[in-house]
Amino acid sequence: MPGARVTGWGIAVPDKIVTNADLSLRLDTSDEWITERTGIKERHIGGTTSELAIEAGRVALARAGVAPEDVDVLVLATTTPDEVIPGTSATVQAGLGMLGGAFDVNAACSGFVYGMVVAHGLVLAGSQTVLLIGSETLSRFTDWDDRSLAVLVGDGAGAVVLQAVDGPGQLLGWHLGANGTLRDLLHCPHGGYMSMNGKEIFRHAVRAVIDSSLVALQHAGLGPDDVDLFVPHQANARIITAAASRLGIAEDRYVVTIDRYGNTSSASIPLALADALDTDRLHPGDVVLLSGFGGGMTWGSAVLRWGG
Repeated sequence: MPGARVTGWGIAVPDKIVTNADLSLRLDTSDEWITERTGIKERHIGGTTSELAIEAGRVALARAGVAPEDVDVLVLATTTPDEVIPGTSATVQAGLGMLGGAFDVNAACSGFVYGMVVAHGLVLAGSQTVLLIGSETLSRFTDWDDRSLAVLVGDGAGAVVLQAVDGPGQLLGWHLGANGTLRDLLHCPHGGYMSMNGKEIFRHAVRAVIDSSLVALQHAGLGPDDVDLFVPHQANARIITAAASRLGIAEDRYVVTIDRYGNTSSASIPLALADALDTDRLHPGDVVLLSGFGGGMTWGSAVLRWGG
């Protein structure tokens, strides 16, 4: 049966950088307060979800040596679409010059992991090439007078190209979950701004990452000690540290990029994954654990053997 492996990756972030010092000029906050509670030092703000997705997608396709017209399906993970209708994936497809299918996945900050599982399923069903992008512009749905959220969010996009290979490919195990009774912990009405119960999200998020990661690893026939690199959703540095510690994953085996990008929702995992690749922290044969959680409440983990 066919499998898939990542053959290209790319990112896109707006040029505008907003530092903690910038925010302290308009909010009752400080660099020390934000850093201590979140681990964030700066974030990129601007652009549209489709613009960032197109830019990241182009970089990923070029790295993979794949022409846009050879992509069978585009999967766009986003919770901040350009419009209610049509799906933002249609705009991205047109911008890239693709001919294949395109659809959005909205699982909030878990979206990229959901998309990774879906992309592998599409290859198993017969697709040869899938472009998976996580792209977000959370700043458009943020009340910049709300200190609890304004200090957290950032905009950006990350993309990967997955291509079919003979044999099992790279996906070793996965787990997806949701609990709709927790939907009010993080939500945004049409025409409104996001609201969040940060304390409760922290409590549920750490447990969700741990439990989901352990299930995915079990399905892969592995344990936390087998993980060479842990790439978690970048929501809060304290959540990352707590989850990694309880999984028994040391600091040198997990990726933190929230200090530079803030919380970019479904873009955070591909941004962190690209950072690991670009800094030579990920090598063929390494076991990679991706794990995310987000509004819904949703969560998901995927275990990959890098390179297949």
